[in-house]
Amino acid sequence: MVIIPVIDLTAFSSSNAATQQAVVKQICQACHEIGFMYLQNSGISKNLINQVFTHSKSFFNLPLEVKQKQAWSDEFSNTGYVGIERERLNPNNPGDLKEALNVNKQAAVGIDASIVTFYDSCTELANTILQAYALALELPENYFTTRHNQQNHTLRLLHYPPLQTPSKPGQVRAGEHSDYGSITLLFQDDIGGLEVQTTSGEWIAAPAIPDTVVINTGDLMQRWTNHVFCSTKHRVMIPNDDRVKQSRYSIAFFCHPNDDTEITCLESCQKEQSPIYPPILAGEYLLSRLQASYGNS
Repeated sequence: MVIIPVIDLTAFSSSNAATQQAVVKQICQACHEIGFMYLQNSGISKNLINQVFTHSKSFFNLPLEVKQKQAWSDEFSNTGYVGIERERLNPNNPGDLKEALNVNKQAAVGIDASIVTFYDSCTELANTILQAYALALELPENYFTTRHNQQNHTLRLLHYPPLQTPSKPGQVRAGEHSDYGSITLLFQDDIGGLEVQTTSGEWIAAPAIPDTVVINTGDLMQRWTNHVFCSTKHRVMIPNDDRVKQSRYSIAFFCHPNDDTEITCLESCQKEQSPIYPPILAGEYLLSRLQASYGNS
């Protein structure tokens, strides 16, 4: 049975090389085998996370016409409010039963101080993970962080409202998809619904574990590493019990490389097989994926 590992990040900052390497090995194994992990001792305070969840609930409680004043307009800025069913993460299915607020670094400043602090804290944690990835792949420690230094990341507040009416055939809270960037940080409440697909095609639950952050690898990291690290399909299903009457909230931080970074197969990842993908610019890949998920709906 595949289990998503829980990894304690504390030892990564150890001055003892062997202790640090043990954590790097755990992270490498998780990225290779399942593409998901839970991180303990992430360095982001529980109080700050709670503040962002509180802000998120306040925003989604606003009348629809108020939220629509901040409507998401295009994939180039990729910021603003995304209404229910507006996005189809699985383009073959009906629109997702969720609403979202996409925030970049500039937009965070106009919202709330806690959002700015949280964005910065997520960036710091992402950089630590990217350093661990680099060491796991026999690269200089700053290999990935220097290619992410423009902070082209997206913070996404998500709300999955209670279901008042039956869903359409094939409709879920978030369709089956892989993430587009390098890595994703996910903070979720205890309502549940997140499922992860194993390499054998089985779907397993990824419930909230207190005081952890869910980390998963995205498409661009999979391309960079020639599938040494896998970008795993995941989805959010509709509960089949009373939780269907409750809101689910989560916060995702999508870590993206600088737009002009060429994602080309790493030399250390060509031992098992020759490059699977041609080189692509990070910004071009992100645009193509956003265009597919928003379509013309």
